[in-house]
Amino acid sequence: MVGLADSAPGRIVRLNLGTIRPYLVTEPAHVQHVLRDNAANYTRAGDSMLWQSVKKLGGDGILSEGPQWEASRRRLQVHFTPKRLDAAIGDLSRAISDAVDDLKLPARNGQPVDAADEISRIICQAVIKVFFGDRITVADAVRVVAEQDTVANALRFRLLTPFMPDAVPMPGDRAFRQAVRNIDDILLPLVHAARAEDDEGDDIVASLARARDAHGRRLDEQRVRDDLVSMFATTTETTYVVLTWLFPLLEQQPDVAARLYEEIDRVVGPDDVIDKKQLGELRYLRMVLDELLRAYPSGWLVPRTAVADDVIDGTRVRAGSTIILSPYVTQRLARFWDRPEVFDPERFAPDAPRRAHRYAYYPFGGGAHQCIGQYLFQLEAPLIVATLLSRFRYRLCTPGMPSAKLAASLRPRERVPLLLTPHRQPALA
Repeated sequence: MVGLADSAPGRIVRLNLGTIRPYLVTEPAHVQHVLRDNAANYTRAGDSMLWQSVKKLGGDGILSEGPQWEASRRRLQVHFTPKRLDAAIGDLSRAISDAVDDLKLPARNGQPVDAADEISRIICQAVIKVFFGDRITVADAVRVVAEQDTVANALRFRLLTPFMPDAVPMPGDRAFRQAVRNIDDILLPLVHAARAEDDEGDDIVASLARARDAHGRRLDEQRVRDDLVSMFATTTETTYVVLTWLFPLLEQQPDVAARLYEEIDRVVGPDDVIDKKQLGELRYLRMVLDELLRAYPSGWLVPRTAVADDVIDGTRVRAGSTIILSPYVTQRLARFWDRPEVFDPERFAPDAPRRAHRYAYYPFGGGAHQCIGQYLFQLEAPLIVATLLSRFRYRLCTPGMPSAKLAASLRPRERVPLLLTPHRQPALA
């Protein structure tokens, strides 16, 4: 799709996908029109190519549309404010440090580890500490992430055949339904226990269990479940998927890797629990992660459905039409990004020229539906990378870049096994 968009600068492209012909919207100004300026006309509701299936996972909560989405967003947003997350940096960093230390044994033994599996485990240990008050075990949290992975992969069949009615069985449907049941088997008992305890804790489960709707009524169990499932995905999916790409990318870019290692070694000690001051000094790491989000945004596909007729820069869009936005495509357009195929963190240097348009770069979406987990990623991802690379170096067991897999989020098709070696020993007391 990148080549198609590059060949039609400034235009909206009509795709021919069998029985449907969606509009591919990639020009930043047009993206802004859909996501912000006229967002009320472009919804996630209806029969668009992704959201009907997503609704089966997240229900009518933050992954939906309308009043229920607004209520869910308000309930969850309080847990993602910069003030609250900044206050949790210590707990987040300690949990990440403890989780990374568990890699010492396979590193000493020369035993390969899977990048996605280990990043998933580290993230789960961190979010359990900060958001779940240790109500769920790391093993169960890792199982939820694995089931989310099944859901994302199962949805690729629906993405490939968006013209197929939802009622028509497709490959992946059975795996999708089983994954949702497995997630519920893990998370619903947490909901039951919290509602029975009437707990006054400030973790996400207790907070949702005692939440009230606009009429002052206690939320029903299904609504709490929907918010909890959506919240778990928000705290794990983007970081887990995006960071898996980092390891093969750094091996392909030795100059970037060397500069990143130098900064981490200078700022972070081998046994440090990274604090907020150190986090602020990891400026090149921030540039690397920003470029990683440009090249491999997790939410690569953003479908919308037009409610009413509209005109976007001279192109008439009929009511009921499917609109496809893609950060992956827009963030690789040659007219907005010099050498877009090259991984270059210098694009995000503090003194780099400002981007031509706000929506030339939107890895977390935009408008009212912008991902509420964006600030969490900005804390969590650098803490994980800096902690991991301050203690270990690695090499890929299978050299080269993995190919991208068409799924609900942009993930490597092949596994990324790593061989870790201890980098530095903690100083003696």
